[in-house]
Amino acid sequence: MGRHSLPDDLTAPATRPRSGARRRRTVAIATVLVLGAAAGTAVAVERGVFGLSGPCHGSAVKLRMVASPDITPAVRTAAERAREDHVQSDGQCLDITVTARDSYEVAHDLGTSSAEPGYQIWLPDSGAWVDRAQDTGENVPLTPASSIAESPVTLAMVPSAAKALGWPEKTYTWAGLTAAATGSGKIHIGAADPARSATGLLALSSIAQSPGQAASGDTQVAATAKVLSRRISDADSKVLATLAQDGSGTEKDDPHRNQALVLSEQAAFAHNTSRGGARKLRLFYPKDGTPQLDYPYTVVDEAALTTDQSRAAMRFMTYLGEGVSRTVLDRQGFRIPDRPATASRVEAAGGRTPQPYTDASPEPPSEDVLDETLGMWTITVQSARLTTVVDASGSMSTPVPGKGGQTRMDITRASLLKALDQFTPEDEIGLWDFATHLDGTRDYRKRVPTVRLGGPAQGGGTQGGGTQRDRLAAAFSALRPVPGGATGLYDTTLAAFQDARKTYARGKFNAVVVLTDGVNEDDHGISRSALIAKLRELTDPERPVPLIMIAVGPDTDRTEVEQVARATGGAGYQVSDPSQINSVLLKAVMAVGGR
Repeated sequence: MGRHSLPDDLTAPATRPRSGARRRRTVAIATVLVLGAAAGTAVAVERGVFGLSGPCHGSAVKLRMVASPDITPAVRTAAERAREDHVQSDGQCLDITVTARDSYEVAHDLGTSSAEPGYQIWLPDSGAWVDRAQDTGENVPLTPASSIAESPVTLAMVPSAAKALGWPEKTYTWAGLTAAATGSGKIHIGAADPARSATGLLALSSIAQSPGQAASGDTQVAATAKVLSRRISDADSKVLATLAQDGSGTEKDDPHRNQALVLSEQAAFAHNTSRGGARKLRLFYPKDGTPQLDYPYTVVDEAALTTDQSRAAMRFMTYLGEGVSRTVLDRQGFRIPDRPATASRVEAAGGRTPQPYTDASPEPPSEDVLDETLGMWTITVQSARLTTVVDASGSMSTPVPGKGGQTRMDITRASLLKALDQFTPEDEIGLWDFATHLDGTRDYRKRVPTVRLGGPAQGGGTQGGGTQRDRLAAAFSALRPVPGGATGLYDTTLAAFQDARKTYARGKFNAVVVLTDGVNEDDHGISRSALIAKLRELTDPERPVPLIMIAVGPDTDRTEVEQVARATGGAGYQVSDPSQINSVLLKAVMAVGGR
């Protein structure tokens, strides 16, 4: 089938800059995919059997595809047309079944199970979901290839709210826009949960990285996240239902509805093209860049596919980039990769010059940035419940070079006290310490129960009662090494994990933080392999309690803590200086919370 002619607004050369590690990676992988199939397909094309259209020879190649709900109608239309037009791969027609499914659900399933998923192609709305699915190391193999479509993330407002902020003439950064919208208290912003929505996550990461926020620090970002969390929807499909229903959209008329929404341009296009003029949304495109939903075409467990399936999957990807499919995508409000945004499509979605609708983010947010943003969201919105387990073995009395005679324990105490200041009264923090035979035959001791920092101290330990924070600070200050005590790491880790599972608190980020300056030295306890097996057996995805293990100093084994922590979906870290514990702990909580 030859290329269909393109509409006029799709034939101009690309002007929008394309950059970013993810795009370079997907292009490279796509090249490998094509080259990998080339040995067989080059001959097939030469012989005319990698057909384009015409009568099919033999049975059709059947493939199942799951796609983000917003792009499913367009892709399903393309799949139906491919069948009607007898689009072929190696002389066999394509028979693609397309099912809509939220990207976060697919990412979770692919990342937590190696079982056959029942589909061969996945089209999420963002490459962030592919990264998330591949992050566990025990997932179904994924091969992302070309971006099928794009849609920038924007802030959409009802006309009255947009007018109040000077739309379309006035432009803002992400930080300035959210501050202006929320500052008066009259404009309520709705969004989808960043843990379940790439749109919400990309917007939140843009706010966090915005120049205006950088000057205010993490506290202001957390405050913005807290404001957004009050009007969060479970999924993208539910956000528009929260919009003010009348034309004014004021708080007085709609106190429980939103006058502004974090939306993709395509979602605004779909809304506006089905509404009357007075109720159409107006779009702000922040001048520090709009992150893009990039819809990466992803082959699932490519090694398990037959040659016919692999070639058919690549043929359908090519078909989605051809003129007829591009026209369908364009008419449904999606942008075409490497093509300029057109004024007519942007105006239909609610944008207008001088809003900088052609400016994509200078560099797409990295996986680390997204993890940190989601971790911040998890902690800020859900609060944290952390059991802190501190090594009290004799080696913690070792002086740290260059620290004026301070020991590992001295600096660890100071770092923990500094970290404590970063948590809110709603967070729950507890303390254990450990060394061999610390409490009879046990290697560990519960020093402070894991309860809310803002609540009254439980079990005494502070003058005049005080709060849990006061008691915990006193307990941190009282930590001392046990002379002759060895590192009973494995038994302690298992006991703390089991205790955290038993006392799991829904709605919070539950985790166990283990700080150690050495390797396990208890030869009479559980082995490393047995510990890892037991942790995997006990780990429940519905009640996750990741281990965050921080190895402190030169006598530690980073591989050991990484292997043990990974068994629970957590992470292991190594620092050379105990003074780094504070920053590493907060980074770890954010990163692991983001998973």
